[in-house]
Amino acid sequence: MDTKFRGAAKRLDDLDLPKLGARIGVGEDELHAFLDVETLGHGFDAQGRPVVLFEPHVFFRNLTGAKRAQAVAAGLAYAKWGEKPYPKDSYPRLKAACAIDETAALKSASWGLGQVLGENFEAAGFLTVQAMVEAMKDDEENQLLAAVNFIKANKLDDNLRNHDWVGFAKGYNGAGYRKNAYDTRLADAYRKWSRIMDTPWPAKPIPAAPVPVQPAPIPAHPVTAPSPSIPAASSPETPSSVATSNPAAAHVERNPFWAALCAILKAIFSQKGK
Repeated sequence: MDTKFRGAAKRLDDLDLPKLGARIGVGEDELHAFLDVETLGHGFDAQGRPVVLFEPHVFFRNLTGAKRAQAVAAGLAYAKWGEKPYPKDSYPRLKAACAIDETAALKSASWGLGQVLGENFEAAGFLTVQAMVEAMKDDEENQLLAAVNFIKANKLDDNLRNHDWVGFAKGYNGAGYRKNAYDTRLADAYRKWSRIMDTPWPAKPIPAAPVPVQPAPIPAHPVTAPSPSIPAASSPETPSSVATSNPAAAHVERNPFWAALCAILKAIFSQKGK
């Protein structure tokens, strides 16, 4: 990794706070308060590097054997938090620690707007601590997203949403939160931001436009409906031929009563003729 730790250093946009706050059901006032207490709302230092705090006691627990001994001898690692004061700029110690063990060093620093400890890279939404640091270098939105992911993963979103400042301070900053008055500073910052107008943000997601129904495709060649079958012409011997030549005779042929009557009359007239 490039130990200059410089990237695009993009600042937050106006909509980043309400957009990311919506992920955990909080407004921008709660996130503003959180960021004020963590980093005074600034994710990059004067040199365009992510705001960072190197923690020697965390470096100590991420090392073993000869590497730990080397770090202790160099004053970069010690067993308990608070043994020595922190320098104003953590980067010289961070760079020296990377020379001993890069992964352990990156895990041992708190990064960006939310001061997410490198050890928590998975809870922050990254596969490796290196990937997390690269994202931190590029954009304060990435820094805030990492903090929001961590808050969600550790079930601290309810505390923040309900303004349980003590519960949130203890869960996010650890058992020593009272030494820094973390909870009261959160409450004070929230009161300040609650008096400032928020950035407009939709309360509910905008529904997607309905997909138009496509008409059925027209066949390339029109389909012709089958024509009704036409019966074949009748032969001269069939009754239909009679119907064609003599309609009255055809009627007689089709009616048994008239056929019988005609036969009787024919017999009577033949007798008279004898």
